[in-house]
Amino acid sequence: MDYLNLAKNIIDGRRLTTPEECQPLLDAVTEEEIRSLREGADMIREELCGDWVDLCSIINGRKGGCSEDCKFCAQSGTSCSGIGSYGFLPDEEFLEDCEKHYNRGVDRYSIVTAGRKLTDRDLDDAVRVFGKMHKKFPSLGLCASHGLESEEAFRRLHEAGVDTVHCNIETSRRYFPEVCSTHTFEDKLETIENAKRAGMRICSGGIVGMGETWEDRVSMALTTAEIGAVSVPLNVLIPIPGTPFGDLEPMSREDILKTVAIFRYINPEAQIRIAAGRFRFPDGGTELFRSGANATITGDMLTTTGNNITQDREMLTEMGFEIHPEPRHRQ
Repeated sequence: MDYLNLAKNIIDGRRLTTPEECQPLLDAVTEEEIRSLREGADMIREELCGDWVDLCSIINGRKGGCSEDCKFCAQSGTSCSGIGSYGFLPDEEFLEDCEKHYNRGVDRYSIVTAGRKLTDRDLDDAVRVFGKMHKKFPSLGLCASHGLESEEAFRRLHEAGVDTVHCNIETSRRYFPEVCSTHTFEDKLETIENAKRAGMRICSGGIVGMGETWEDRVSMALTTAEIGAVSVPLNVLIPIPGTPFGDLEPMSREDILKTVAIFRYINPEAQIRIAAGRFRFPDGGTELFRSGANATITGDMLTTTGNNITQDREMLTEMGFEIHPEPRHRQ
């Protein structure tokens, strides 16, 4: 397969919309084929997205004790990870953390909460604190990740200054029941539609390395394209002891790179955002950003450790990417 020619066709407007059209991407198995696939993905990224890398930082706004049984998650009430829990944080903690990340030059800041959805009181608190952050840092993108919320809840968050809703579909429709039984793939899609009707941008991706097939990964990528996700976070499963997926074998670095490239071919104009699992790459993940990725979560993840913001900024700058300057250097 001539992956560079396929990449040129995608740059010229072709879109891969069916599993059959995507099959050639899965046929890349040799080292040379995967290298060509990645080169084509990077070419698509450069031509359709440019050299800008979007940096996002997150805070765990309500931790642990979740009613859902997602098998990958240490915060599920069914896990035995022992990570502990706490309720919705005070405004001052959110504002202090947000300012810290703003001053380090991130593009957006997200509050993530454990649980099926926010309680009425927590929603009121979230609306209030997002409003304070938006007023203090109007140029900072704000993202909400609060589970299966209603259109009305999203409208309230949007009016407070939130521009993006994060709701991962996690995997393919076929494999989803193997990952979670307390809500459905359709529940996820309904939540995303609620957010879109409220005027929000969509950040939606998932986790790879949970025992799914390559066809499941393609299906997930096709769904993120169908729903119009502007940001597609890709997490690589970090098997956490005490969770049902805690004993799974980690994905190989070669398979991770192939996955990132495939998502770029199928979502050519989206931000392919590297999330959990980047530490698996000894250099901070330069290979990932040469495989079609152009966004990342930087700093600590929810229950695992991420990459240092300063290190990420230095790495991406050395690679020739553009990133926001720290605020004191902005014009």
